[in-house]
Amino acid sequence: MAIQDIYPTALRLLGRPVLVVGGGPVASRRAKGLLDAGAQVTVVAPVVSAALRELSDAGLLTWEPRTYLPSDVDGVWFVQTATGDPAVDTQVSADAEAQRIWCVNASDHEASAAWTPAVAVVDDVQIAVNAGGDPRRAMALRDAVATALETGDLPLRRRRASAGSVALVGGGPGDTGLITVRGRRLLGQADVVVADRLGPRELLNELAPDVRVIEVGKTPGHHPVPQAEINRILVDEALKGHRVVRLKGGDPYVLGRGGEEAEYCRQHGVEVEVVSGVTSAISVPAAAGIPVTHRGLAKGFSVVTGHEELSEVPARADHTIVLLMGVAALRESAAALAGAGLPQDTPVGIVENGYLPNQRVTIGTLGSIADQAEAAGVANPAVIVIGDVVRVSPFAPSHFRTADYSTTTPNSPRTTARALTT
Repeated sequence: MAIQDIYPTALRLLGRPVLVVGGGPVASRRAKGLLDAGAQVTVVAPVVSAALRELSDAGLLTWEPRTYLPSDVDGVWFVQTATGDPAVDTQVSADAEAQRIWCVNASDHEASAAWTPAVAVVDDVQIAVNAGGDPRRAMALRDAVATALETGDLPLRRRRASAGSVALVGGGPGDTGLITVRGRRLLGQADVVVADRLGPRELLNELAPDVRVIEVGKTPGHHPVPQAEINRILVDEALKGHRVVRLKGGDPYVLGRGGEEAEYCRQHGVEVEVVSGVTSAISVPAAAGIPVTHRGLAKGFSVVTGHEELSEVPARADHTIVLLMGVAALRESAAALAGAGLPQDTPVGIVENGYLPNQRVTIGTLGSIADQAEAAGVANPAVIVIGDVVRVSPFAPSHFRTADYSTTTPNSPRTTARALTT
């Protein structure tokens, strides 16, 4: 059978009677697929697998425990043979052909009137692959296409109008490889992307030309698009029938105001999905080889965004404090912690532009770090880590445990940052 002789199509078998002849593993798989399609399945076989018996006992299909009869094809819409006996399969196929019923002959694909493709479902897209009658080849191709759709490498975006929705996607610290597969897929389906200035910005260049990108990025003390306006944009675009992705840096629910955005969407009847991301509070220190917890050094950590919250966290070197976007208030934060009893020689690390080519690590102490940061021109985006865990970083100098352990490591290469996390 040449590939030119094949006319690809899809069958709607909901509520329609179909016949499966055979009771082994192939028959089990085909019966399960037909049930998933909503067909009324009858299995004819003297003996069936445990899986088919369970389906029969549950009333999901009808099992006739006997050999095949030509009358079994009467009145059915579709037939699948899977007896393992070529003579029986050929007879079933011939009987179906005589009644103009489509039949898949599992024993002889060349003589079969129809082929069953390798199938996968991604979102609401069904992938069916035929590969010249070679099922393993078809499965390999199906899996490759499904993976490409899952990861956003192939376009999954709808082209016809549908109900609008919002997805709050955590993009991670900025490296395009650190967004989740689910987040990448939703970004590929988006009609509108409402983007922060942090996160995997390079992925925006891969969007289709007609995808609108609305920039709402904030910097410390400068919010050109207020949060209330961001909320309104999300709802308005979704109510127009658009699939909206709110692309955030880090995780939407870790100091990202994602909870407020999700609540606003739900209050206005908009479907919303939250996709967790790799939070910069953990991943950016890791890029500099700093764990937020470490056996013998720290059993817990706190994440804060300003020095005014520091009075609520333990002022101990064995409890890691992670400051997000805290460069401007670093001197005040250090003073507040010192005033709460944290020793001046407590290690402090600052990681700027984590995972990016211009990543830079500055390491000092609670007493010295503000002067160091000012001298080095440290700027956001940066994550500040305070506590004994900073000693673990390979960027820390060998004499870090002595009285003089201040250092600045400029322009740490991206490849080095990745290697530190292994």
